[in-house]
Amino acid sequence: MTTLDPTARRSLVVSNLICLASMVIWSAGLPAADLIIPHMPPIALTACRALLAAAVLLPIWWMIEGGKVVLGANWLRGAWVGFVTLGLASFFVIIALQYNDPVTVAIVSAIMPVIGILLECLADHRPFTRALAVGLVLSVAGGLIAVSGADGEVSFGIGVLAALASVTFYTWGSRETVKAFPDLTPLGRSTITIAGGAIVATLAALADGTLRGHWPDWAAIGWVEFGGLAAFSIGSMAIAQLLWIVSVGRIGIGAASMHMNAVPFYVMLMVFLMGGPWNWAQTVGAAIVVTGAAIAQGLIGGKRA
Repeated sequence: MTTLDPTARRSLVVSNLICLASMVIWSAGLPAADLIIPHMPPIALTACRALLAAAVLLPIWWMIEGGKVVLGANWLRGAWVGFVTLGLASFFVIIALQYNDPVTVAIVSAIMPVIGILLECLADHRPFTRALAVGLVLSVAGGLIAVSGADGEVSFGIGVLAALASVTFYTWGSRETVKAFPDLTPLGRSTITIAGGAIVATLAALADGTLRGHWPDWAAIGWVEFGGLAAFSIGSMAIAQLLWIVSVGRIGIGAASMHMNAVPFYVMLMVFLMGGPWNWAQTVGAAIVVTGAAIAQGLIGGKRA
């Protein structure tokens, strides 16, 4: 067993605390999104969310690192990675929240480590082991149990598939954000993908509004709804994404994605503190998902897969 020196141990602890903070802030955005989702079409909400996040990060990046760095960055690549990482991922999470409650979406999102391992198998030729297979089965089973125990009408099709699509795009995009911009700082990587994604999402939203008349219901959006949008945008996207990219750059996508397993508990606790019920089916489902992801990563039952 390798023994870490005090400096390395402190660095590892700080990196994991940064990742934990990212997950907590991201989790808070899921219940907040319920305040704005009824009043904005998914594509328009995706665009507004990315635009608000970019409006916060872009001036900070410019002031800290200078216009030369900002203008000299690969914006075309940033638009592509941002479109996948935050555009498509955000769009599908909004669709998922329309069909399922925030806790269920968070539980489905907790299989992110398993999806990350699958991407590594395809991209890096990582072997598909028995532990990985067991982890995948348990993760899917736990997600189904969580969905079946959610309150109200739950879609076993669109809602769950949208959540899975969101996690898949976000996992791929997180790896690509770090790999595609090796010369940029975490602030630069986060900002260029968010701003790039915002440009693409805005064009899509304008086309959707022009061609199909899907515009936000501005008359229904007051301070409360705008507060939900701000939490979903500035908090759950700008701040959480910056902290997330910092942690991915330090400890890698595999270790960072393990923290996603705790998201269902953060969301469930937030909903409970806001007066919502405690759902034991979702608790059991979350526990099974966490167990499956842990087995797939080799944290339970032997060596790392």
